Amino acid sequence: MVIIRLARSGAKKNPYYFVTVADERRPRDGKFIERLGFFNPSASGQEERLRIDLDKLNDWIGKGAQVSERVQSLVKEANLSPEELKAKMDAKKAKSDAKKAALE
Repeated sequence: MVIIRLARSGAKKNPYYFVTVADERRPRDGKFIERLGFFNPSASGQEERLRIDLDKLNDWIGKGAQVSERVQSLVKEANLSPEELKAKMDAKKAKSDAKKAALE
């Protein structure tokens, strides 16, 4: 079966992921069929955090490829406008700050 998943790259303690289409029997970072984009969880400032070619992704889903849970959540994030994404990240930060304040 073909699966759309993340392949880890980057340096030690500084991960960088590629969104890839691969046979599920292949290793996580092994041979892949096609690269659809990337995800940089440690992006800051003006660095691009996420890029996914949604047209190619939809083509592969139409061909029967399965999508991993993490890639599904990234696709939802990619469909958000920059304002919605900023509001979501701010809400997440406010929640974690409130939790830290409650512990102190």
